[in-house]
Amino acid sequence: MIIWLASYPKSGNTWLRSMLATYFFSKDGLFDFELLNNIDQYPGSNHFKKYDDLFLTPESTAKLWITEQKRINQDKKLRFFKTHNALCKINNYSFTDSNNTLGAIHIVRDPRNIVTSLAHHYQIKKEEAFEFMKDEKKALIEKKSNKFLGFVPLFSWIFHQKSWSECKKFPVLTIRYEDLQNETFQSFKKVFEFIKKITKMKKSLDREKAKKIIRSCEFDKLQKLEQEKGFKESMIIKESNKKLKFFNLGKKNDYNKLLDDKLIDEMNNFYQEQLQKYKYE
Repeated sequence: MIIWLASYPKSGNTWLRSMLATYFFSKDGLFDFELLNNIDQYPGSNHFKKYDDLFLTPESTAKLWITEQKRINQDKKLRFFKTHNALCKINNYSFTDSNNTLGAIHIVRDPRNIVTSLAHHYQIKKEEAFEFMKDEKKALIEKKSNKFLGFVPLFSWIFHQKSWSECKKFPVLTIRYEDLQNETFQSFKKVFEFIKKITKMKKSLDREKAKKIIRSCEFDKLQKLEQEKGFKESMIIKESNKKLKFFNLGKKNDYNKLLDDKLIDEMNNFYQEQLQKYKYE
């Protein structure tokens, strides 16, 4: 069965994924990018290239979302998957169901700080990033060998967070990125206890290992590791064909310092309900 690590892009998913991969798949509690191979991203081109379908439209793979999950779950092992997919239906095909999903850990982040990260990651202006987040039909699309093998419907940030946080099909733990950042051990413990509950795992949290992996996955260390070894999930800079820094600002990503007053006011008005819901205001 699958446990999803679900979030809108640039909301801290890779960080939590790094900590969980290090906790569950390392003996020494020391992070390395190779550990992320234990928590794959879904959906992605590698999941659908085996099928004979021509996948002529971006949303073509949606009809195989659950088919592929059934195949993955055949061995009845527990698996974590990172996803940016909204919990949605496309052409009446559901992203997942309770037969294939054990639960989800949903990470939410202040949208005013997401916008700066999106702007950097996709090399667009901050105002364009805000439009990106408001787009009711937004999707990430990947085409390989004339086939649309990578289709990730995000929809708007509002729809995305609501789709996961209000899910009734299976257990969902919603955590704030800011709590993960400011109270890392307690937040990680909360995630572990959620996993323990839904998997009926008997082992208790190894507190010393947890503390070690938290230190190993500190932002500065991830940033340094990226500088030394590179990170395959980072984007390519359009002009130079070089890799764009994935671990970019960390705690320096403060919308009060990075956004102009006009954009802050627009976002405050637009996201008023959600800012109150998640106690950002």
